[in-house]
Amino acid sequence: MADNLIVIHGGGPTAVINSSLYGVIVYAKAERKIGKIYAAKNGTGGLLKEELLELTDVSDEKLELLKQTPGTAIGTSRDPLEKEDYEKMIVILEKYNIKYVLFNGGNGTMDTCGKLYETCKRLNKDISVVGIPKTMDNDLAITDHSPGFGSAARYIATSVRELCYDVESLPIHVVVVEASGRNAGWITAASALADKTGRYAPDLIYLPEIPFSEEKFLEDVKEKLKTKSGIVVVASEGLSDKEGKPIVKPIFKVGRATYFGDISSHLANLVIKELGYKARGEKPGLLGRASITLQSEVDVEEAVLVGKEAAKAVISGESGKMIALSRNNGDGYNISTTAVDIKEVMMFEKKVPENFINEAKNGVTEEFIKWCEPLVGSIGNEMVSFK
Repeated sequence: MADNLIVIHGGGPTAVINSSLYGVIVYAKAERKIGKIYAAKNGTGGLLKEELLELTDVSDEKLELLKQTPGTAIGTSRDPLEKEDYEKMIVILEKYNIKYVLFNGGNGTMDTCGKLYETCKRLNKDISVVGIPKTMDNDLAITDHSPGFGSAARYIATSVRELCYDVESLPIHVVVVEASGRNAGWITAASALADKTGRYAPDLIYLPEIPFSEEKFLEDVKEKLKTKSGIVVVASEGLSDKEGKPIVKPIFKVGRATYFGDISSHLANLVIKELGYKARGEKPGLLGRASITLQSEVDVEEAVLVGKEAAKAVISGESGKMIALSRNNGDGYNISTTAVDIKEVMMFEKKVPENFINEAKNGVTEEFIKWCEPLVGSIGNEMVSFK
């Protein structure tokens, strides 16, 4: 009797998580070892409730639509799990003759992947578990970058480029754009790709890797306003002071989750209050991870690739691994995949390194631009100004 496979999504969706699902299904459908292809409906919670979706016979036409569908077609979750939940998962997996398990997600999901692997190992269960990288925040360790980031980076860069044209047209504001990434500033940094000439790129960029000083921020803004009457600032949602305290206090807590106020509104109000200058905050928020229109082609291709490679690895007997992307040396951009130990990834956050941050700590370096450009592709349409 053929063994079955299940794929589980965890954490926030990206513009390409469904592309990885496409890769998994396409590979698994062609494998004689696989009987049924399951998905957990709405993440680990769905698995524990035995809410399984069977995807074995999904038509090729519908599979192709996955690559242009935002969110996740099978649902996801951030369910808190206890030790007994992993043992319950194994009981359910055995009930449905599921021998191959794929977790697609970020740091928390890779932690779940590793814990299920360890539980299977401890109980001597013949179940293979492999992780598929996914995070728009790009903070997964070991892998050069994560599927989901390239599209989020293209969204923020394109949006900021268009915003900069708008602000130059009516230069009367300091506009603060709040970018996703609470602890790692990769998306915030990617806004610098808006315009190579710098004219339609952010004037100031603030990453969570650098302790934030409101006094220095105001000085930076004042300095820019000496030469421009309309400026654009991009700031990470997770800015903290030198003591590690968020500059915007939590406004709501429920369970393990903490909700903070908007950085963009806080900084805009600071400019108004302290400098007496018009300012406003903008927050793309979930739009940055949901945009199919601004998907990166490279991001889609690599998301499909890691899905296929993860299915290949788990079916061949690999377990306790995550598929990582490695950037190859040589001319041009090309990558290869490798299976890395899940222990090296679990709950480790990869932050923007110092060599990618400018000396003034309010922007990025050319080295970052060169690293990021291949992942993003073209930025916006060609535009014109007669000013």
